[in-house]
Amino acid sequence: MTGLTDGPGATGEGGRDEDAVSRFVERFAAEMTEAGMQRMAARVFASLLAADDGSMTSADLGRQLRISPAAVSGAINHLSQVSMVGRERDPGSRRDRYRLHDEIWYAAFANRDQVLTRWERTLRDGARSLGEDTPAGARLVETAEFFEFMQAEMVGVLGRWRESRRTSG
Repeated sequence: MTGLTDGPGATGEGGRDEDAVSRFVERFAAEMTEAGMQRMAARVFASLLAADDGSMTSADLGRQLRISPAAVSGAINHLSQVSMVGRERDPGSRRDRYRLHDEIWYAAFANRDQVLTRWERTLRDGARSLGEDTPAGARLVETAEFFEFMQAEMVGVLGRWRESRRTSG
């Protein structure tokens, strides 16, 4: 756990202002929700991101976010499906601990490449079905070309990120 305590101005482990942590979690979760992530999954993810070791138990998450075990479970299932968190056992315990994956943002964007590939393929099939010379077909072709372009650019961006991390650390 992150050492949270209740009450205004409470401090946790390392003297952290838990009200400030909570404000960050809710603000970042709101940003991710606005971008399309499920609200509860965004809150759980932001909490894990704010935890010093990047991990918490279901009970920790429930206490910090004031949500039910079912809400934690649903959020964790979603985050697991999109490869943003992993599940592990606390040594000597039967409780699960949820942990952010290493290189979380790299992995998230790299996984998007697979989604873009599927979307591009579907769009090209759709354009052929509608007729590439129709307005709708042309729109699908243009969208598929955009995804193809984004994929090519993403490979270079991710490679440069890896190189940047390697040389800076």
